[in-house]
Amino acid sequence: MAFIEKSEPAAPRAAEAVSGNQLAAELAETLKLAVPLALTQLGQIAMMTTDIAFIGRLGSDTVAAAALAHTVFFVSFTFGMGLVSAVSPLAAQAFGARDPRMMRRALRVGLWAALFMALPLMALPFHGEAILLALGQAPAAAHLAQQYLFGLVWGILPALWFIALRGFMSAVNRPEPVLWITLAAIPANALLVYLLLYGKWGAPEFGLFGAGLATTLVNLGTFVAGVWFTARRQPFRKYHVFSRIWRIDWPLMGKLVAVGAPISLAFLLEYGMFGAAGLLMGLISTTALAAHQIALQIAAILFMVPFGVGMAATVRVGHAVGRCDPAGLRRAGYVAVALSGAFMSIMTLAVIMARFEIAAIFLGEATDTTARLTATLLLIGATFFIADGVQTTTAGALRGMNDTQLPLLFATISYWLVGFVSAYALAFRAGYGAAGVWIGLSLGTAVYATLLILRFRLLARTLLP
Repeated sequence: MAFIEKSEPAAPRAAEAVSGNQLAAELAETLKLAVPLALTQLGQIAMMTTDIAFIGRLGSDTVAAAALAHTVFFVSFTFGMGLVSAVSPLAAQAFGARDPRMMRRALRVGLWAALFMALPLMALPFHGEAILLALGQAPAAAHLAQQYLFGLVWGILPALWFIALRGFMSAVNRPEPVLWITLAAIPANALLVYLLLYGKWGAPEFGLFGAGLATTLVNLGTFVAGVWFTARRQPFRKYHVFSRIWRIDWPLMGKLVAVGAPISLAFLLEYGMFGAAGLLMGLISTTALAAHQIALQIAAILFMVPFGVGMAATVRVGHAVGRCDPAGLRRAGYVAVALSGAFMSIMTLAVIMARFEIAAIFLGEATDTTARLTATLLLIGATFFIADGVQTTTAGALRGMNDTQLPLLFATISYWLVGFVSAYALAFRAGYGAAGVWIGLSLGTAVYATLLILRFRLLARTLLP
């Protein structure tokens, strides 16, 4: 009897050990994907920061024009990026199902979709000056912004093609080449911007057009490098993704659009809300707008890590869907969300503790009005940062299940009916000013994260038998 009493707990402990081993294995696989992807995103931020640093030497008017140009460009590019991002879940599901033919088809249809989308997307940057003038921007700034856009616009297609290749590489658990390419692109971008912006070492001095052209050349180079890896290096080579590439798979194209278009629209809703928040800050004061931009830049840097984890979640969940593994699906999603939540919690604590020092880095003096307001917004952002990390990772997990349409509805409700309305009401009706705008952003993001988690829980129980 005593033997039985001692032996009975053994089975639960064994089950817990197996579960613990599975969670540890899932965490290791998620990190293996997420770390290169997150570092790649940080590399993109590094290139943008380098561009602004070089452009800043031409004066504040030029920096303002570049900011306007980026606004126009990213509205256009974001739509294409969301559509091509659908390559990742489609290829990941095919990898989980051990269907190499479908993996080839997913990448090829993504490349074709990028080509079809790039041509109309280029129309917006080509008419950037007219758009900015219609929005009430100063003619001189709009004209300078158009020069930058003339250089940037040609990079849309190779950049979208590179995103498709990145999705394919991630789907086969090999995102490292994307990171290597990005790391090589950072100094190459800096050199090209330096040469073409200022006309150094015998290069023509193109000004803002040269800075945009440098970005285009770097986008083209990263795409060419991605093609070389995909066609020539294992394990990508064995999939023969470029064979018969001239054949367009229209049925799969329709599926990619059905999955990717809601991703694009959700990205635009999110991007639009933060743009609208900037406009609200501009109505409050220039001090509020400056503090908002600094706090938002910190949020953007922190966001890159959970965004990379979200891309890893898309792949890991897609693999589980492909092999019809409901337990693996749940494990992949929850581990990724927990990883993002833990990272953002640590970073949020660090930002809160160093908020005055962060303001001083950007502004020089931590005691002026703008610096104090920046520190206040970073403190309010404590809940925003965590919710933002959770929402992007959960959205990535849902994309792994091709679930993008209901999250689009959630984005509309959360970002605009809750977030923007709350930001406006708290800032102007309740009199909280800039703090009210950030409270509204935090509320909208928290609602979005909550709805996405509930959606994932529901689908994780019902999607697979």
